[in-house]
Amino acid sequence: MNAHLLAAETAPKLDYAATAFVLLCASLVLMMTPALALFYGGMTRSKSVLNMMMMSFGALGVVGIIYVLYGYSMSFGTHDIAGLIANPGDKFGLHNVADVFNSFGYEGYGNIPELAFVGFQLTFAGLTVALISGAIADRVKFSTWLVFSAIWATIVYFPIAHMVWGGGLLGGTDQGVAATMFGSTDGKATFAPIDFAGGTVVHINAGMAGLVLALIVGRRAGFGRVPMRPHNVPLTMLGAGLLWFGWFGFNAGSELAADGSAALVWVNTTAATCAAMIGWLAVEKIKDGEATSIGAASGVVAGLVAITPACGALSPVGSLILGAVAGILSALAVSLKFKFNLDDSLDVVGVHLVSGLWGTIGAGLLSTTNGLLYGKGYEQTVVQIVIALGCLAFTGVLTAVIGFALKATMGWRIDHDDELAGIDSAEHAESAYDFGGFASGTRVGHGLLPSGHGPLGGSTTGAEHNDPRGVQA
Repeated sequence: MNAHLLAAETAPKLDYAATAFVLLCASLVLMMTPALALFYGGMTRSKSVLNMMMMSFGALGVVGIIYVLYGYSMSFGTHDIAGLIANPGDKFGLHNVADVFNSFGYEGYGNIPELAFVGFQLTFAGLTVALISGAIADRVKFSTWLVFSAIWATIVYFPIAHMVWGGGLLGGTDQGVAATMFGSTDGKATFAPIDFAGGTVVHINAGMAGLVLALIVGRRAGFGRVPMRPHNVPLTMLGAGLLWFGWFGFNAGSELAADGSAALVWVNTTAATCAAMIGWLAVEKIKDGEATSIGAASGVVAGLVAITPACGALSPVGSLILGAVAGILSALAVSLKFKFNLDDSLDVVGVHLVSGLWGTIGAGLLSTTNGLLYGKGYEQTVVQIVIALGCLAFTGVLTAVIGFALKATMGWRIDHDDELAGIDSAEHAESAYDFGGFASGTRVGHGLLPSGHGPLGGSTTGAEHNDPRGVQA
């Protein structure tokens, strides 16, 4: 037989449906970072919205570059180093990336181009770093943030991704922590950690980093004394809706195939998110007498965070339970920052860390296969707790080292006067809203606007700097 014909017959066959599915889901996850920019941007003050959005875009830009260079190799390279990272030189610059591969080697999964998997994972890395920015809004140098993004992704995110998903210590291999605790079967941990789409890798990781940075950077000028209300609630609601939409790429896409499991993940993601939103609103109604739009948006994100690790292991009813508890826990947690005088500006700790921890541990309680509440024993829950604690410790210590090092060298805080005047002007020489463009005698179209009035006829004298209730924004 012709050698070329033989090679063609034995070469792996590309699964076009699986490839299209992964590329579509990667695009959905890519959209989540701009969606996060809208979600965070609406919750900041009007003088800070551009900087907040730039922190998301900047993180994606920096991480996208280093992920191509060495991030993918550190996370999913072929040579493991002490269970902590893969060799960054194996696939540096995406060299030696196979044309076609079966990413996890499971039966029933179609072969996809490895580059499709690279693109999918790149979007995860960029989003995770962007999530951290909400904890330190309004007050840090953009240059320091970009340097932090590169260092943190390298020292924290890539190792955690390898440890959980790439065959490291916190994964399901027979060399990992779970196998050491409860043994292995057929070369894999008998009770492998459950993190379907990033409870530890993304949310506990980012939430813990946000907590550490908020402590290192310190509180905003006027925190606890000056109202710092969201300046554009519809923007936040739009961001939450787009995050919800993109999250299907996040969760269902992690199946890497358009199959029955992906369908279950889709339903579980929706169920948990709906329940979390209602749970959050119920807490608001009972505590404060009002159910707010910001509460609804935050409840949506809390539910999405919680179901992320567990979405492939639960039933739809179990997902409702997981989501409702997440909404309640996060709604209660966000108010604690004032009690502890912690300026976690946009509730990264209260939402991502709290719901991320609950989702990871809840997966052990509610898993239909090994869940404690299904009478299947305690082992899976113990594994989930240990994995979550391991991630907390690893991220907390290394983030503190990075944070203090940057504080001593580049410095984190912008000048006090610049912070009061507005970080958008100080860091980017821009403002989100050009209220001064219609001064006395300014020509609009073919007419003139009278002094002190905006384009719609409403008074603009000082109003553009205030929130709807007249409090300085």
